[in-house]
Amino acid sequence: MDFTLPESALAVQRGIADICARYDLDYWQRCESGKRWPEEVWAELAEGGWLGLAVPEEHGGGGQGLLELAVATETLSASGAAGGSAFTYVLTPGFGAMTLARHGSARQRAELLPRLATGEIETCFALTEPDAGSDALSISASARRDGDAFVVSGRKIWITGVQRATWMLLVTRTVPAAEAEPRSHGLTVLLVNVPEAVAAGRLSYRPIPKMGSNTTPSNMVFIDDLRVPAANVVGEVDRGARVLWDILNPERVLLAASALGGAEVALRAAVRYATEREVFGRPIGANQAVALPLARVKAEIELARLMTYKAAWLFDNGLPCGTEANIAKLAASQAAWEAADRAFQTHGGMAYSLEYPVARLLAEARIGKVVPVTEELLLNYLATRVLGLPRSF
Repeated sequence: MDFTLPESALAVQRGIADICARYDLDYWQRCESGKRWPEEVWAELAEGGWLGLAVPEEHGGGGQGLLELAVATETLSASGAAGGSAFTYVLTPGFGAMTLARHGSARQRAELLPRLATGEIETCFALTEPDAGSDALSISASARRDGDAFVVSGRKIWITGVQRATWMLLVTRTVPAAEAEPRSHGLTVLLVNVPEAVAAGRLSYRPIPKMGSNTTPSNMVFIDDLRVPAANVVGEVDRGARVLWDILNPERVLLAASALGGAEVALRAAVRYATEREVFGRPIGANQAVALPLARVKAEIELARLMTYKAAWLFDNGLPCGTEANIAKLAASQAAWEAADRAFQTHGGMAYSLEYPVARLLAEARIGKVVPVTEELLLNYLATRVLGLPRSF
């Protein structure tokens, strides 16, 4: 067993850290309060070739795996981006590239991957619906075959990055859920050209007001009789579940990595304040009531990191990783919440002041406990799939 990161991952860690060193917590705070995409960081990531990290080398990318992508996500998050926002910055190029590299047609790979690698185009992912969140197999957005195209109608919710995306990976039903046997049958993933669909009046979106991650708007998406060429199917018709499962495990790993970085930011802020703030003639960090909970947070972060890296390594080596990905997401999101909560408590009343980053970090950490899958469903997976307990649904 070798617990050292490979040189490829260490190089990613150094490269992302070098860029992030130029952007402090105040920078990320300004982006969040102004609801502004971090253009400066994004431009440096593109210039350094980091957006193409998961793009195969033959298409102009770095040819790296999920482990390197997780390290990039964690490093960016730990710089101050934190939580769900950092996940989106890495997800936008890397997630779409990884999906297309594994399941896209030769034409799709040749046309899109080189442009994803440079940041010329971006992708977003559309699965969740107003009536089908945790129960993803109950989606109802329909794709009806009509000659050489599919006609798509439906609604999606909590779709992040539509405003910037050139292409949307859209999960549809080509067989209604009520008629599918098994339930995972009849899903089809389509590539939708977002600007063209918007211009044609067949796709629209409305930003959702939210308590955090405001540098990356999330949206309700409306699709009405949109024609999508059959050549834009990713994977196979009716067998999109294969693509979907290959998306969801990496998504959990990257969200875990993002949560780890957010936890580190919150812990750093708490330690700094506990060292500098003096009450009754000594730093408050000298009090065990302050120090020991922070030490426990550190232990939780390190444990979650081990499982996150293990899940990524398993995925990259073609081994089953569902259990590990779910545990990583569960452990990392809990560590991030504990870190942010303890940071808030350590700052006392000053945590309410926007002079400090604690309120933002708390909002970023909280979302990880429910998105994109709740802790309860992660535990249900472990109860039924791992422990063999009876299913509740």
